[in-house]
Amino acid sequence: MAPALLILLGATVTLQADLLPDKKFLLLPPVNFTIKTTDLAQVLLRWEPNPDQEERNVKLGYHVKINAPQEEDYETRNTESKRTTILHKGFSASVQTIPWNDHSLPPSSWVSAELKAPPGSPGTSAVNLTCITSTEANTYTHLRPYQVSLHCTWLVGKDAPEDTQYFLYYRYGSWTEECQEYSKDTLQRNTACWFPRTFINSKGRSLLAVYVNGSSKEAVIKPLDQLFALHAIDRVNPPVNVTAEIERTCLTIQWKKPVSPFPIHCFVYEVKIYNTRKGFSQKEKVTTDTFIAIIDDISKYSIQVRAAMSSVCRETGLWSEWSQPIYVENSNTD
Repeated sequence: MAPALLILLGATVTLQADLLPDKKFLLLPPVNFTIKTTDLAQVLLRWEPNPDQEERNVKLGYHVKINAPQEEDYETRNTESKRTTILHKGFSASVQTIPWNDHSLPPSSWVSAELKAPPGSPGTSAVNLTCITSTEANTYTHLRPYQVSLHCTWLVGKDAPEDTQYFLYYRYGSWTEECQEYSKDTLQRNTACWFPRTFINSKGRSLLAVYVNGSSKEAVIKPLDQLFALHAIDRVNPPVNVTAEIERTCLTIQWKKPVSPFPIHCFVYEVKIYNTRKGFSQKEKVTTDTFIAIIDDISKYSIQVRAAMSSVCRETGLWSEWSQPIYVENSNTD
């Protein structure tokens, strides 16, 4: 029995040794790492596994680190990655091979690639780019019951020559459009753009990419691109059908939700009641489409309501404009 036991013990030691991490097994960095622009404010990172990588029972993955324009890192098992990002400052990234299922192995060294910032004279790019979207009912087709417009404005770069002309494009998803309706400054330079209809989805969560380039006979105009979250630039419509009535000391105000593809529970409201006799205004926030106030003044009241998106449906953004004022009078003398 003793020799057999020794043989079994020896086999156990050998198996345990096989399970220990092999210190000589090294992960090699990826090869042929490239970064290419594929659309407005969009790049494709692509690489290949190292052909000299020793094959073992180890699943490989990759750690990607974005170095510029903003630091970001993530892990993936794919050998390509599409990123939405501004590009007017250039773009650089690094990638390394990592063990996907064996954290005892150290990662490989890094390999890096970059896109240079586009050419252009300093101070010539558009500045203070701002954009606003708004939604209207679409009477042209039942397939898209709502349409989204886009309005963007910007200022001329401080060192841009007088003959500079700017041109704006937007990209939402896979759709890209060039502006056709510009507003101009006193030197006839484009400083605002209006898209009455766009392919932007009112309820979408994709980033809106806006790109402004320019031309001049005196200088190379540096381009500008910027990303906008829709919830941050979407101007909600005011509530509609606002009504108010007074019965004795009770003021009841009602309205309907704004024109929007979002359902009724997606909105919060603010009611403004102005007492014209006292010159006193009060504001109240509500989550329903009705507000009741107790009044005791013989006076005339101005009523307005505005709306914003509730966080239950989307991140809170801009308040709507106030609804047109309506007037109601309390002439009760009882």
